[in-house]
Amino acid sequence: MNTNFNSQIPSPRTISGEGWAAITGVVGSMFLLARKVLSLKVASKPELVSRADFYAEMLATRERINATHLAILEKLDTNQRELVGALERQAARINALESGLARVDERTRW
Repeated sequence: MNTNFNSQIPSPRTISGEGWAAITGVVGSMFLLARKVLSLKVASKPELVSRADFYAEMLATRERINATHLAILEKLDTNQRELVGALERQAARINALESGLARVDERTRW
């Protein structure tokens, strides 16, 4: 019979901070899942649009698209005019340089 009262009885394990964090995470996840499952809402039917409202919106959208298309065409025309003008100026400069070079060439040919 062992009469030693200071025997080696294992002490209960303590939970570390990581353990508490894991437990808290699991409990929180269970709570959120239960909340999501219990609060399912019945999907409401979308509001029906009358044919007249649909056509009115469709025409308004078509007009916006046409207005945007016309604005883009105007910008393209403006850019084309600017490019053609710049090209004509460059052509005039090149012609002037060619004629000047031809005169210099005529003077040095003797």
